[in-house]
Amino acid sequence: MIRRSLTVLLCSSALLFTAPRSQAHEAGKQMAEVATLLLSVLTPEQKAKATFAFEDEERVNWHFIPRERKGLPLKEMTPQQELLSHALLNTGLGFRGAAKAATIMSLEEVLYQIEGADEAKRATVRLKRDPEQYFVSIFGTPDAKGTWGWRIEGHHLSLNFTIKDGNLLRATPTFMGTNPGEVRQGNLSGLRVLGKEEDLGRELVKSLDEAQFKTAFVETVAPKEMITAAEKRVNPLKPDGLSDAELKPEQKAKLHEIIREYTDRLRPEIAAETWADIEKNGPVFFAWAGSKERGEPHYYRIQGKTFLIEYDNVQNEANHPHSVFRSFEGDFGRDILAEHAKEAHGK
Repeated sequence: MIRRSLTVLLCSSALLFTAPRSQAHEAGKQMAEVATLLLSVLTPEQKAKATFAFEDEERVNWHFIPRERKGLPLKEMTPQQELLSHALLNTGLGFRGAAKAATIMSLEEVLYQIEGADEAKRATVRLKRDPEQYFVSIFGTPDAKGTWGWRIEGHHLSLNFTIKDGNLLRATPTFMGTNPGEVRQGNLSGLRVLGKEEDLGRELVKSLDEAQFKTAFVETVAPKEMITAAEKRVNPLKPDGLSDAELKPEQKAKLHEIIREYTDRLRPEIAAETWADIEKNGPVFFAWAGSKERGEPHYYRIQGKTFLIEYDNVQNEANHPHSVFRSFEGDFGRDILAEHAKEAHGK
């Protein structure tokens, strides 16, 4: 499994470095090409599991817990099919996101080693903690000029992409979480997949003066989970927190660095489009809950007119973070699909 994952990461990285960054339509084209290739090597039974109508309610039925899922799991694929599934994942992610996604999957083995120490429980634990229990779902027919979508999802990972006319893309919700947040035993000891998301947030909140912090601080006790959890549609959260207009230049730069840690999970041209939308639709607000100290429960959110970021680290003695990037109108491509429906109705 480790050897296969390394091969996937190296191959997918090469694909990303050769992808044009200036032509947004290349992303949709590449997604369609790889998804079509993947479907071509599936058996009829596998294809029945992996494919759904674009209008199917399953497209918005997302989550990040180890639950029963529809779709085709990596576990039921041949090595060739699994490699092509990772290639599909990497048509939507940048190098940073690809590395995070692959590592999050690998942490299921760490959890298995921790929770399956009791031999009597190993079989049961393996059903829940498995690096190959990640599911591929394709909605509609992949087409370089068509409207369709795809998802790769499992424990602590949910990546959702919607493509309209092969050109306009939406890449939210994008969820990443890790358990443990910091690996504290074994060969991966010290690994923190979402460490930068945590550290940057803490650096910003600790840089606030008393008046700024009073506005940013929204709750003494951090929520046990992200407030929006896995809701299918989200709205701006209240209170807003501290506006970026109230930040000093170096603090505002830190806020931007945090946001880019999330947007840059996506491939460069999608990330650039997302960032441009954020800059165009200010202001941006930062809110914090819980402790400022590492190892203690904490939460932050960043939101603007069009987007929401939530980061929560409370479970397992604040060593089990969840993070998500949402779009108020664009999740699952609602905005571009509504525009499409309006155009069709007009015609």
